[in-house]
Amino acid sequence: MGKKLNPHEDGYDAKLKLLQIELVKLQRQVISSGSRLLIILEGRDTAGKDGTIKAITEHLSPRESHVVALSKPTDREEGEWYFQRYVAELPSSGEIVIFNRSWYNRAGVEKVMGFCTDTQYKQFMDSVNEFESLIIKSGTQLIKYYLDIDKEEQAKRLKSRETDPLKQWKISPIDQQAQKKWKDYSLARNAMLKKTSSALAPWTVINANDKKLTHLNLIRDLLARTNYQNKDKKLLIFDSKVVMPCPPLGNKAPNLAP
Repeated sequence: MGKKLNPHEDGYDAKLKLLQIELVKLQRQVISSGSRLLIILEGRDTAGKDGTIKAITEHLSPRESHVVALSKPTDREEGEWYFQRYVAELPSSGEIVIFNRSWYNRAGVEKVMGFCTDTQYKQFMDSVNEFESLIIKSGTQLIKYYLDIDKEEQAKRLKSRETDPLKQWKISPIDQQAQKKWKDYSLARNAMLKKTSSALAPWTVINANDKKLTHLNLIRDLLARTNYQNKDKKLLIFDSKVVMPCPPLGNKAPNLAP
């Protein structure tokens, strides 16, 4: 008797391929029009940012698409304007750039782990909307995603990292604090979404408990929110239980893991 398919997995590869064809169309449009697209992926530790980025970029031209995952700032960078090192990574004409974590480190891990002062945190929260407004008004399209998972799913994924030799590089002291500081991260996430989901650059929360549904639905939403020729709109219907737009500035956010 054959193996019974998980309904979430049935047809995943075929669905992803069709969406990746749409992504290639999008990139062709970005290149030909000289436009700039910036995608920010934030989220819980183990929420699946790496896998999602791989699904997006797998068939894109590496010359015009870049993934930015900055390491800990150097001593010199510590003395710079906070946004300075990120500005250098913003897309140029005809480019798609994906930030695997971004300036929102300050609103998340730095806040929770005590890597910034209360003053630095407040300065960031008070200025980030204006900073993003300048980016957008200069002609860059900015799309922000927050990948959220529940505590039990995160525990399972952290355990998998410990036993899978191909995931050993992902283990870090910060990840090991994720479960202990779960509530603190939840509070920081809520404050960030409430203060920084602006009308120009709103957040979209992704229920990332199922990795394959995450990939398919995030890509559908991304494609639906961008302009390109020969768009196959029937492919871009996303699951509203996975893709949850966050209302702008202070309005009630989607139901998230507490």
